[in-house]
Amino acid sequence: QVQLVESGGGLVQAGGPLRLSCAASGRTISTYGMGWFRQAPGKERDIVAAISWSGGSTYYTGSVKGRCTISRDNAKNTVYLQMDSLKPEDTAVYYCAADRVGRLRTSREGYDYWGQGTQVTVSS
Repeated sequence: QVQLVESGGGLVQAGGPLRLSCAASGRTISTYGMGWFRQAPGKERDIVAAISWSGGSTYYTGSVKGRCTISRDNAKNTVYLQMDSLKPEDTAVYYCAADRVGRLRTSREGYDYWGQGTQVTVSS
């Protein structure tokens, strides 16, 4: 069993940066594919970014391309999401997810473990 805990969320002004962290415990996630998702009120939970187990492949949804960077430190059992030039429409609860298969997975289906989420609020 893997437990995921997100941190780093908060209130930030538009244009500012934020770095989210996802710390895993229970077992190593070095062979897991990892993803960041977000869910705004009344909307579906959508992919933001994903990274393969090796870090060699990444995916970004169109609205965050060029503004976000997903990375992982397998030695620390942690995944990060660096977000720059934040916009009010980035406001959402951000969730970390882990996929045991290790692939670059861009849909919710197939992720085996989820964190509780961290709130990101971007003020205009």
